[in-house]
Amino acid sequence: MNRLNAILMCAVLAGCQAVPGEGPLSSEIVKDAGRSAQEIGRENTVAYDVVDVDARSARLVSNYTSTALSRRFGIGGGVGQVVIGVGDLLKVTIFEAGSDGLFSTSESKQTTLDLVVQPNGAASIPYVGQVKFAGKTLEQARQTILDALVKKAVEPDVIVTSVGTASRNVTVSGAVARSAVVPLNLVPETINEVIAKAGGPVGQPYETYVTLVRGKKTGTALLKNVIENPSENIFVRPGDQVYVMQDPRTFTVLGAVKTNRRIEFGATDLNLLEAVALAGGGADTRVDAKGYFVFRYEEPDIVMSLLGTERFNAMLSKGMQPDNVGRYPIVYRLDMSKPDSLIVGQTFPVKSRDVIYVSRHPSVDLVKFLGIVARPIGIASSASNVIDDLSN
Repeated sequence: MNRLNAILMCAVLAGCQAVPGEGPLSSEIVKDAGRSAQEIGRENTVAYDVVDVDARSARLVSNYTSTALSRRFGIGGGVGQVVIGVGDLLKVTIFEAGSDGLFSTSESKQTTLDLVVQPNGAASIPYVGQVKFAGKTLEQARQTILDALVKKAVEPDVIVTSVGTASRNVTVSGAVARSAVVPLNLVPETINEVIAKAGGPVGQPYETYVTLVRGKKTGTALLKNVIENPSENIFVRPGDQVYVMQDPRTFTVLGAVKTNRRIEFGATDLNLLEAVALAGGGADTRVDAKGYFVFRYEEPDIVMSLLGTERFNAMLSKGMQPDNVGRYPIVYRLDMSKPDSLIVGQTFPVKSRDVIYVSRHPSVDLVKFLGIVARPIGIASSASNVIDDLSN
């Protein structure tokens, strides 16, 4: 029997790695984390890091997910000082006290001019010439015209009214009733308000994403979160681009669970424990309790907060690269052997397109290998005894 045990153990050491498996073991995922392709010894390997799901990381991810837009752009407030811009349509009304002036007659003591602010920021007014409008408030524009007419017109007065605000537009496109260039009013307007002006979203809030592009910044949030969290319904600014995308939320569960499949969220937000439960939970006889992983491309702000600046820069030097929207690969690990994991797992949110992988226990590969080698040499029962010995 001792000889058989020795033969089997040597065979395990030599060939167990060749046993067919259902993805990597926990140890293999952790081993490759934080290493470059050169260190791993494989070309074109995706460099990633592993972060344990604990109270801090779960709270950080959850808070950021519910406040993605306000963190990226700020909540905003009033529209601030509204100024005239290129392309704006203005109505300038000039009054004179006398009946025989530059802009008055015996029948009317006023003249109305329709002006369009030209690319140079100016527009022409008779007897005044080119007047610079861009960058001025309506009152400042009025005063500029009035000062120029004081010595030319008879006791003049001026009113400047904004008719069209081409310089204060927001573009709304995508999964809305009608894509539109939405002009902003003089009062603050939020993302939901400009989407409503474009006819509203065509999909349900729980499967609709809103992307805001402002200059070189881009942020995306689930419309459901924007509606439920007032701080996410941020104020838009002139020149913003709002893109609405309908995309049903799904996640994929793989590994040592009862069902490997892609699952739709529906209207409900999910935490990590609920997501695993939807797949039937871990297979009791095969699962590694320390090997529940979430593979995700994560927002850069979250990655930097989790890893710290020094570790984040180190990962960049090892080849960690963002995807096409600037998110970085990260792997979250939940250790279900710890009692508090049942609490922490309830606060860790699952995101659309997450891949949840439940690793098998290392003994599963051992059982498979011994089952393969036992049959040809007629030692199946002995192999089973060896497994029992190893388990004990």
